[in-house]
Amino acid sequence: MQILAVPAQALSPLVVSYLVIAGGGSGGSRIGGGGGAGGYRNSYASETSGGGGATETPLALSPGVSYSVTVGAGGSAVTSIPGTQGNNGTDSTFSTITSSGGGGGGAYGAGNGLSGGSGGGGTFNGLTGGNGTANQGYDGADGSTNRGCGGGGAGAAGNASPSTSTGGDGGDGLTSVISRSSVPRGGSGGGAGDSTGGSGGSGGGGAGVGGNTTPAGSGDVNTGGGGGGARNASDTTNIVSGNGGSGVVILRYPSDYTITLGAGLTGSTTTDGGDKVTTITVGSDNVSWAV
Repeated sequence: MQILAVPAQALSPLVVSYLVIAGGGSGGSRIGGGGGAGGYRNSYASETSGGGGATETPLALSPGVSYSVTVGAGGSAVTSIPGTQGNNGTDSTFSTITSSGGGGGGAYGAGNGLSGGSGGGGTFNGLTGGNGTANQGYDGADGSTNRGCGGGGAGAAGNASPSTSTGGDGGDGLTSVISRSSVPRGGSGGGAGDSTGGSGGSGGGGAGVGGNTTPAGSGDVNTGGGGGGARNASDTTNIVSGNGGSGVVILRYPSDYTITLGAGLTGSTTTDGGDKVTTITVGSDNVSWAV
């Protein structure tokens, strides 16, 4: 009797979809603008990247080769002596993909909102919002005679302050299902007002505050959310803005492969249908895949 050989099942190519979000900027302090969200780059399904950018192309990688990953930290909060711009978040990277840290919020007496993945919000006396990065995030709102403005988000620009009593709302983020469940990320911080701070944008943005309340709201961890702006009308009182939220790197690839994370990275892996999804939340090191 002839025994027929069973052909080996073809191995899926190692094609990796990614969501790479940088750390968000912190809010400014002294009539502070909200921090901008970290840059948002996506290659999964038909979901867009930040700033209205198109879905990017997944990366075709090779087993046994090391690829670098860095999860960006959020910008640190600042105090108003007499006024301090927020700090930019730090970049997140995966292989050849880099998302830029979000811009720090502007502050009266200190300067405009800073440019970044999304721009930090402007503020009182015509201080302008920072620019977002093309295909990563939107601009922060420009200031006028009102109060702190919202930073730019991955999904929308920041909002101007409607009055001296109220800060401008942060720009909203985007929602992704790369890890199966629908999760919003990339919201920006709200600006400061005399009595009421602006809301943080959906997707992890921190709220601004009114009066001399301290601290402002911080961006959520692993969303790249921007921190809220703080008010403070005095040159001598320490009023603290919100920290930017840390970024995240999410990788989706065929379940034929097993990923190895370097010791400097913290992450977890789940299975969704025929794919595995690895979410890396902290650190900087290399990753590699094996069959």
